[in-house]
Amino acid sequence: MRHNFKNLKIWILSMEITSDIHKLCLTFPKTEVYGLISQMNRCAVSMPSNIVEGSNRSNKHFQHYLNISLGSSFELQTQLLIACQNEYLSKEKTEEIENKIIEFQKMTTGFISKLD
Repeated sequence: MRHNFKNLKIWILSMEITSDIHKLCLTFPKTEVYGLISQMNRCAVSMPSNIVEGSNRSNKHFQHYLNISLGSSFELQTQLLIACQNEYLSKEKTEEIENKIIEFQKMTTGFISKLD
């Protein structure tokens, strides 16, 4: 079964998270350009990108790409917490974005289980 990625709620949410992360990273210290900023942006971009890459494949292969996307979301969540720990962003902003990431993780896990 092929999926139109633009209609997938997980893709829409991952695009929103990616946009949030890009905007957030603009406020980080310039010393983090090749460190945390680069890592966070790559993880964020990986989430919707892997959904798209897998969406035109069989369900078994799609599950694989969704799991990669899910893994990127957990990496991003950790990096977000590191940024908060380093006081690059407020606890409120951290919680706001972390809640979106957790919602993405729950939705994606549920979607993967329905592809079985």
